[in-house]
Amino acid sequence: LGILGVFAGADLGGKDLSNLDLSGVDLSRANLAGANLSGARLQGTILQGAMYSRTTKFPRRFRPAAAGMVLAQPE
Repeated sequence: LGILGVFAGADLGGKDLSNLDLSGVDLSRANLAGANLSGARLQGTILQGAMYSRTTKFPRRFRPAAAGMVLAQPE
């Protein structure tokens, strides 16, 4: 079973979300900088405007820019 819900704008920076089924979850505008999404199922996940960093880990062949994600600028 996947996680159902809306986490739009949530601060998930640095969290371990690896191997979770996030299919269909709304993560728009969420902070995913430094999060571990390796192995996560992201089919249908809404990621428009979500922020990621160079240290965010993604599943193989996942392209964050194509999903509408935004690279966080270092301070």
